[in-house]
Amino acid sequence: MAVKTFQPVPLTLEKRSALPTFEAAYHLSRAQQTLRLWAVRNDGPVKCLRINGRLAWPVAGIKEALGLSA
Repeated sequence: MAVKTFQPVPLTLEKRSALPTFEAAYHLSRAQQTLRLWAVRNDGPVKCLRINGRLAWPVAGIKEALGLSA
């Protein structure tokens, strides 16, 4: 079985409008579970989207939380 490796894309080059939890956690320097807790509590610096029961994190919200230009 091949191992899937994660190659992070800089947020300035990101073409997608939302990221899965593990990529958003990487960019925010937080644990994935922290982001899941933000989603359950509906608080935190980035508000998540729920797409077909899965969490997605808006790239614009991540950039804003990091103080980057959206």
